Amino acid sequence: MEFFRNPNFNFVGAMKPAFIFSTVLVLAALVSLVMHGGPRQSIDFTGGTILQVRVTPVPEISQIRDTLEGAGFTGVQVQDFGALDEFLITFPRLEAEEGNENALMDQAQIMLDQLRAGLAGHELELRREESVGPKVGGELRAAAANAIALSLVLIVIYIWFRFVFRYGIAAIVALVHDVTLTLGIFSLLNLEVSLSVIAAFLTIIGYSLNDTIVVFDRIRENMKLRRKESYSEVINRSINECLSRTVLTSLTTFFVSLTLFIFGGPVIHDFAFALCFGVIVGTYSSMFIASPVLVYWYEHFIADRKRAGASM
Repeated sequence: MEFFRNPNFNFVGAMKPAFIFSTVLVLAALVSLVMHGGPRQSIDFTGGTILQVRVTPVPEISQIRDTLEGAGFTGVQVQDFGALDEFLITFPRLEAEEGNENALMDQAQIMLDQLRAGLAGHELELRREESVGPKVGGELRAAAANAIALSLVLIVIYIWFRFVFRYGIAAIVALVHDVTLTLGIFSLLNLEVSLSVIAAFLTIIGYSLNDTIVVFDRIRENMKLRRKESYSEVINRSINECLSRTVLTSLTTFFVSLTLFIFGGPVIHDFAFALCFGVIVGTYSSMFIASPVLVYWYEHFIADRKRAGASM
């Protein structure tokens, strides 16, 4: 199916505006992350307790928060969760006594008892309870960072062997761009980065890389078939030839992710949002970041070297 018939958009010509636009977005993302002290981490990484409770009749969120803070629980976060009478109560950085495996469970029970006592006349039902110790959270945080870093290194090695080294650098620039912008939007919207969101980041990396490699394959083919055309013309033609495939694949993936975001419920809400945003920036970067980086590399390193050798 051809979404576009013989497209001839000047993607390479838009390289400088795209780089400026992306630089502004990346800087905004970094500023937001610095101002917030990094991304907002879930208890998967910080350690703590999550309680999902149903309270009837429905109280105000401030009433639940005041009850817990009055009982001595500082830093508590309370938010709606799905139904009107369900709430998600988060106690970040809950410190348990070292060597006491039941300390977190004991603290959670104390919280529930204090909440029942403070909300007299309300019926409280515990729907879900999750507790993570600080040590486990630190290990998960290190494992998540290592997973992303290792995936980027392996991608460079894979593309280096399949194509050439500069293709790997171009792909990594695009992937770092995608992950940074996704982290930035999470920081701006004050969304939590959890293990499921890390899984979404890795999915975004894989999706964006697949899209980029398809374009790189076409570039390599056209380099052999169109030797009389300039380097930038070959790359621009290659992106246009892959445009229908790129748009159709992206739209299909985006609509599936959007369906999960709308109908999947609050448990996978952030995961689906990361996928939706990642598909958009991944499609953009494969056309306006990865391939134009090849043009920049060629014009500033390879072409200059060829001219210098010809003049000798």
